[in-house]
Amino acid sequence: MGPSAMTVVKAPLSQFTLPAALVAATTAIAYAAWSTGTASALEAGAFVTGAICVWLVVRQSVWNFPLGLLNVAAYAWIFYEYRLYADSGLQVVYFGLNLAGWYLWLFGGENRTELQVQRTSIRELALIAVFIAAATAFLWWLLGKLGGAAKFWDALTTSISLSAQWLQSRKKLECWHLWILADLIYVPLYISRGLNLTALLYAVFLALAVMGLLAWQKSLTSWPAPTPSASS
Repeated sequence: MGPSAMTVVKAPLSQFTLPAALVAATTAIAYAAWSTGTASALEAGAFVTGAICVWLVVRQSVWNFPLGLLNVAAYAWIFYEYRLYADSGLQVVYFGLNLAGWYLWLFGGENRTELQVQRTSIRELALIAVFIAAATAFLWWLLGKLGGAAKFWDALTTSISLSAQWLQSRKKLECWHLWILADLIYVPLYISRGLNLTALLYAVFLALAVMGLLAWQKSLTSWPAPTPSASS
């Protein structure tokens, strides 16, 4: 039996060391940023929940979804305040994809069982590449009309992230490649906009995305071949 949505509950105590350290470190950093006035209380809270949420995705835990819903709601407002309109609107789409992903991870597998990690077909990857190019061009034009900041980079990262979330909601391994690419752009983008704590969060996301890629790759090779009688 492959790793399930509740695997984290059954994991040995030693496997809780990293998440406990992650919570402690992000909370300390967020508190320091808030207390010194370099981040709002909302951004500080979103920093902590965001890091925990991505760790839960790496662990393939469905608990990432309720926490993710709170996180994207917070960032929708944060990005709107900083005139990163595409990123703000993206959070609304994330909200819907999180709801869909929550259902699919639980019941999207064969015979309404837990969804397994899968590879993305060449055809779908090609369609995603076309979507990213077209969406970036459209959003670049739209953000120019709206007076958004960092129009091209905001448009590009939004298009990549939307594609990554779509793949993640369906447990496709290649979502991590897109998250890594997006995070590499997000870090300097948020630094340029003065969102230093959020930039640090996305640096953490980048490290977690690499871990997620390795963990999901291992999970992919450990899943048994599906059969009509397979169950979770």
